[in-house]
Amino acid sequence: MARRALLDFEKPLVELEEQIEQIRQLARDSEVDVSQQLLQLETLATRRRREIFAALTPAQKIQVARHPQRPSTLDYIQVICDDFIELHGDRRGSDDQALVGGVGRIGDRPVMLIGHQKGRDTKENVARNFGMASPGGYRKAMRLMDHADRFRLPILSFIDTPGAYAGVLAEEQGQGEAIAVNLREMFRLRVPIVATVIGEGGSGGALGIGVADRLLMFEHSVYTVASPEACASILWRDAAKAPAAAEALKITAADLLQLGIVDQVLPEPSGGNHWAPLQAAETLKAALIEQLDSLGPISGDVLCEMRYQKFRSMGRFLEGAAPETIPSP
Repeated sequence: MARRALLDFEKPLVELEEQIEQIRQLARDSEVDVSQQLLQLETLATRRRREIFAALTPAQKIQVARHPQRPSTLDYIQVICDDFIELHGDRRGSDDQALVGGVGRIGDRPVMLIGHQKGRDTKENVARNFGMASPGGYRKAMRLMDHADRFRLPILSFIDTPGAYAGVLAEEQGQGEAIAVNLREMFRLRVPIVATVIGEGGSGGALGIGVADRLLMFEHSVYTVASPEACASILWRDAAKAPAAAEALKITAADLLQLGIVDQVLPEPSGGNHWAPLQAAETLKAALIEQLDSLGPISGDVLCEMRYQKFRSMGRFLEGAAPETIPSP
């Protein structure tokens, strides 16, 4: 079994976990009954893990959202769907591996699933471009969404990207135009759209598949207009001040729920989704079915109008009110 990568703030748990493993080994090698000791240590480890994750700062939540073992789009699809067929290509010569999609079935309900896909290791991350999609990825996503609209399939999107790929080639191929087209076209789709931020939702790269009737977000995911590192570099010319930027940007699920951006926050297992991915997938599946059940009876025209009004109501301000200042780091 692969060793779980530990984050800095998880290190106090290492000693406890080592003690638990030593006691388990003792139980395997001898007839000594250590069940009581094992139960006490496991209970203590669970409580400490819960306490640590209940008090995470925005900067620490970013670390959890970027955890290399956090479940990905294809991980969730494998558990959520009874059947899934991946579809490839944007029909313009590209098949971006950073953005995947296809037709699936959840119980008796056919759906279209689309999402950013990161890799598990360096080799796969390079192949997936670390989840940063090219223009072809967003055009592929739009082709699949048009297919869903034509055949009346609800659309489920999974957001997990630091942002769209910003390389020279991507700009030459029309990165901004591809995302802008998706933003425009998703408002006309007459089928339910449910988006979930499963990890890191960054900038226009996230919005390119994020115009939805319902936006869900896992408890330790983040959703931001720009990465805290980029924000700190712009404001203070110092990427090391990213924690201060993360605090000011209001990127956490709790902040965004309060601001009315997110419709539902999904609880994570103690220690985050990477500790219990199957439990996280079941939580997501139940939430998606609930949302699809509520959106299903609504007509296409009403869905389009509700979606339009949902996004028009974001970012309201009071004329003459003093602007909120960004705190000094």
